[in-house]
Amino acid sequence: MAASSFAVLLLCILTVMQPLGGVTLSSPYLSPSTLFKNYEKMLNNFKIYIYNPQNSFNFSTPPSSIFHNSLINSQFVTQDPNQAHLFYIPFSPNLSARSIARLVKELRISHPYWNRTLGADHFFISPTGIDFSSDRNGLELKKNSVQISNFPTTSGYFIPHKDITLPPVNPSPLALSQEPANQTATFLCYVKLDEQTDSSNLIHELQIDAEFIVESEPSHRVDLVKKSKFCLFSYNGDVSWMSEAMALGCVPVILVDRPIQDLPLMDVLQWSEMAFLVAKTAEAKRLKAALNGVGEDRYQQMKRLATAASRHLVWNAEPQPHDAFHMVMYQLWLRRHTIRYARRESM
Repeated sequence: MAASSFAVLLLCILTVMQPLGGVTLSSPYLSPSTLFKNYEKMLNNFKIYIYNPQNSFNFSTPPSSIFHNSLINSQFVTQDPNQAHLFYIPFSPNLSARSIARLVKELRISHPYWNRTLGADHFFISPTGIDFSSDRNGLELKKNSVQISNFPTTSGYFIPHKDITLPPVNPSPLALSQEPANQTATFLCYVKLDEQTDSSNLIHELQIDAEFIVESEPSHRVDLVKKSKFCLFSYNGDVSWMSEAMALGCVPVILVDRPIQDLPLMDVLQWSEMAFLVAKTAEAKRLKAALNGVGEDRYQQMKRLATAASRHLVWNAEPQPHDAFHMVMYQLWLRRHTIRYARRESM
C-alpha cells in the first residue's frame, strides 16, 4: 500500500475511534425512536407471497437455509398475491445465470406482478450473490430486486441500499447466554487464525506481541475472548463467531482489503460505533497504537453497544422476537415501498 493511501486509511480508523461531538450514544441503533414501533407494525401487517419453485432444492449454507425455512413457515406468508407487499422468488443456489434469466422471463409471462415494478417489489436468496447479466431478465433481477446473500458478499455482487446480507450463524450459541466480562482485560486483542488471517503479514507480527493472544486451534475461546478488549476478524475469513464475541463484550476489528458496505443489518445497527475496519496491509505497531489510543470511556461505550446489538445477530431454530430472522425481515419491510416503473411489453 502506498504511504498516502495508508495515511488516509489510518486517518479513517482514528476518526472512527473518536466520540461524535463528545456525545455518549445510548443506543446501537440508527433510528432508535422508530425501530421498535415500526417493528410492531411489521409483525402485524407485513405479507410475502412466495412463488412455487420450479424444482425442489436446499440451501447448503446455514444462514440461507435457516432464513428460507423460517420465512416459508412464518406468519408473513400469504396465499393471496393481492395482499403481498413483496414477492419471494425461491431458486436453487446452483442455478446458472441463463437459467435464472429464463426463470424471470417465465414469471414475467405467467404472472402480472413482475411487470408492475420490473421486479422492484421482488426478492431472492443467493448465498454468494449474482453478477450483472447481459440478458434483460437477469439484469432486471440484479438491478431492481432485493438480493439476500451471506455476509460477506463477493466484491461487485452487492448493491448498497437495496441488497441485504444475512448475519453469520454463531457456532457456539451457549456462549451468548454468558455475561460479558467486567474485569480488566488481560489482552488487548484476541485473534483466531483461519485460512485468511494465517497468511497475513500483520498476523505474523501480532503473534510475537504479548498484548495479542493468537490461537490456531482455539480450545478456550470463550474465556480468552472475555479477557480481551478487541477481537480481530478477516472480512473474507471466519466471521461466524462475531456475534459470540460481541455478546461477550469483545469489540470487533475487521481486516478488509477494500471498502465494504455489506455488514449485516446495515439499516438497523450503527456499526461505526461498535466496530473498526482496518486494512489487511496495516502495520502491527500502528494497529496496536490505534487500539491502545481508544479512551476508556469510548471503549466501554463501544463494548456496551456491541453487546446490546449482538442479540439481533442470533439465529434460532424457532425464530424469537428481535433475532436475526426478524431483523432481516425488518430490512425487507423497509424496502416494501418500491418505485413503480412504467409498464412494458412482455418478452
